Amino acid sequence: MKTRALAAGVPVLQPARLRDPEWAPRLAALGADLGVVVAFGQILPGAVLAAPRFGSINVHGSLLPRYRGAAPIQWAIIRGETVTGITTFQMDEGMDTGPILLRAATPIGPEETAGELARRLAPLGAETLLETLGRLDALTPEPQRHEEATLAPRLKKDDGRLDWTRAARELVNLVRGCNPWPGATTAAPGAALTIWRAAAVAGPPGPAPGTLVACGGGLAVATGAGALLPTEVQPENRRAMPWADYLRGARLTPGARFTTP
Repeated sequence: MKTRALAAGVPVLQPARLRDPEWAPRLAALGADLGVVVAFGQILPGAVLAAPRFGSINVHGSLLPRYRGAAPIQWAIIRGETVTGITTFQMDEGMDTGPILLRAATPIGPEETAGELARRLAPLGAETLLETLGRLDALTPEPQRHEEATLAPRLKKDDGRLDWTRAARELVNLVRGCNPWPGATTAAPGAALTIWRAAAVAGPPGPAPGTLVACGGGLAVATGAGALLPTEVQPENRRAMPWADYLRGARLTPGARFTTP
């Protein structure tokens, strides 16, 4: 955004903190009709939101009021959602709580990662924003149903830790939602392992969660329900590789244990 603005001769302001008292008057002095906020990591004070003549609108990567917060794309996948989308809304001083202007839905692919979904939502967000701006005078803001709200806090590295007592389908969703950051991690024999892609499969009954088991001609990891079959992994301090290559290099056999790091 900054690169394009500078190339077009548009001034760029980069405040360290928009809560600093001098910023609201500086923004108001620009005489803007409308403020547009996308992927900005601070909650904006009311004076900043009200600086443009018609206030400020936000482009958010979920179907509000579901998944308010900094990581809506990741948490929608982690929690097993099959549909998400874009919401434009009038901003207030809450966290993604203002009245809705437009929503555009899209299905989440069964193997789609957070990074892949984010790349797909970006143009949808642009299209929805342009439609919102074009219809702004005719749109009636719709108050959110706050009782239906869910939260999507910023991801932490610990959010990617694989708990093998959970069901395989839940763990696959975690793998997808933590790709490309922070990665879904497990303590493997010898070193930590990041799992970038995986599938849920039917596993043999009996083995404790985290046990490497023979499954469909290959090896998978037993979970609390079913088994997880990694397809792309990355050993600590090494490149990403296919699961079969990792198994050959690590010389693992059925009965090896993976644990929560």
